[in-house]
Amino acid sequence: MLSLDQIRSRARQWLSPEFNEETREEVTEMLEKDEKKLVDAFYQDLEFGTGGLRGIMGAGTNRMNIYTLGMATQGLSNYLIKTFGDTGIRVAVAHDCRNNSRYFAETAADIFSANGFEVFLFEDLRPTPELSFAIRHYRCNSGVVITASHNPPEYNGYKAYWDDGGQVVPPHDKGVIDEVRKITSVSQIRFDSKKDKIKIIGKETDQLFLDEILKISINPEINRKHSETGIVFTPIHGTGGILVPDALRLYGFSNVHTVPEQDITDGNFPTVKSPNPEEPAALSMAIDKAKKIGAEIVMATDPDADRLGIALRNPQDEFILLNGNQTAVLLIHYILSQYKAKNKYKGNEYIIKTIVTTDLMDKIAESYNVKCYNVLTGFKYFAELIRELEGKEKYIGGGEESYGFLPGDYVRDKDAVASCALFAEMAAFAKENRKTLFDQLTDIYLEYGLYREKLINLVRKGAEGAGEIKAMMAGYRSNPPKVINNSPVVKMNDYSTLVSTNCLTGETGKIDLAKSDVVQFFLQDGSKISVRPSGTEPKIKFYFSVNAPLVSADRLEATEKMLDERISGIIADMKLA
Repeated sequence: MLSLDQIRSRARQWLSPEFNEETREEVTEMLEKDEKKLVDAFYQDLEFGTGGLRGIMGAGTNRMNIYTLGMATQGLSNYLIKTFGDTGIRVAVAHDCRNNSRYFAETAADIFSANGFEVFLFEDLRPTPELSFAIRHYRCNSGVVITASHNPPEYNGYKAYWDDGGQVVPPHDKGVIDEVRKITSVSQIRFDSKKDKIKIIGKETDQLFLDEILKISINPEINRKHSETGIVFTPIHGTGGILVPDALRLYGFSNVHTVPEQDITDGNFPTVKSPNPEEPAALSMAIDKAKKIGAEIVMATDPDADRLGIALRNPQDEFILLNGNQTAVLLIHYILSQYKAKNKYKGNEYIIKTIVTTDLMDKIAESYNVKCYNVLTGFKYFAELIRELEGKEKYIGGGEESYGFLPGDYVRDKDAVASCALFAEMAAFAKENRKTLFDQLTDIYLEYGLYREKLINLVRKGAEGAGEIKAMMAGYRSNPPKVINNSPVVKMNDYSTLVSTNCLTGETGKIDLAKSDVVQFFLQDGSKISVRPSGTEPKIKFYFSVNAPLVSADRLEATEKMLDERISGIIADMKLA
């Protein structure tokens, strides 16, 4: 780590005229009054990783600001020129509702234009999936969206996309990173915008995007018949408010309500502790409204509208929250069953899930004779596979446990706008068949088995924490458990070596994926434990999946309790409690 004198020296470089007055004032104040803040702002560079940039906003090399963003954009520009030549390059730029997002988006657009690129800049905040759509529609070579997803208000970020509308993957991700690292001074950034190169886009692109969402509707006549289905939607102050209500109306739903306090675009997210639809508290205001007006479904999207949270009524008329696995299972089952009912299959269809997402999706796909591909965590791997199979096989849906789903291939990132519309259609379909969505989920469990999942995040901050996480992963590989919770470990997958080992016979096989720092243990009782360090935060993640047959609907609660106890036993045995 840098010494305090080295940190002060780095900070003083930001007092030069190359930096704007606001930045110089903030750095001066840190130098004079706040040593702790100074160290945190300058002790390292904000790293441009495979997912782009993400960090706390403010002045400094370890902060999200127009200079760290500028270096990333110039590095990306240089790589685009190296890859595609220096003429005819197009990029799209979008942003979410966060503080400074518009400023950062306009700065990125200025830099791209200064490099001679044609830039398609959205007029205002837009969902991340629409950025993916715009890249493809406008035949762009790349694109960026300014967002920090569902991080706290003090964060912002920058995600880079390639010409297929998916986030950058190998070999381009490493190529971009190498070029970004070559930008060592703000003097290398081309800030001199060429305004004639920047085209503002908006409503016309919205309509084209919505037209594609309408095409994935499978039962439009049922939507019209049950147009009064009660829905409460909240964008949690973010971009979902721009298009989700429009998508629901386009599908034929007229009884759509929002939460006025959360319709307000605000990067401070004043009504929630966290703008994360995975958190129950983020949906509490919407659920309260749904109770008052008698709505059947609650939907929420995160600030950039790529993840969705769902709440629905159980037989006791109480709202329960679905986890990401349950939402994905319901949507996949609806798509596959309706494709069969309407004779839409041509024999080359497939779905995608991640290796840490519920295996119930594999079972459902198998029952419909549809391929289910398992990929590494992250929707960029969905996009990569869709691109590889384009023209050979047909993608019809896929999702991950972390509340992301993509129901069509016109977008190459998770899409909460389309997923909300399709989820509402699924509710109308259940209604047509005199069922609720809770009934539908129970029916799936009765047919395929009840699956329960749980995620534990162990936070380990700083250099010491990073070392602890590394040691934990090394320990699982060098001395893997033989028995967990009284059930023998029958298989171990190590994605760092791409070796799958039968722990009973010692036989090994190859895993056909890219290398990743993930270990999985499969138990004799059908349980699965996946362990991986987070790629964006100082934590190590443990995913637990257990299952058992569900013999009757009235045994649902008891079977859930039994499986939850099994998960608790696994956690205790692994000393994670």
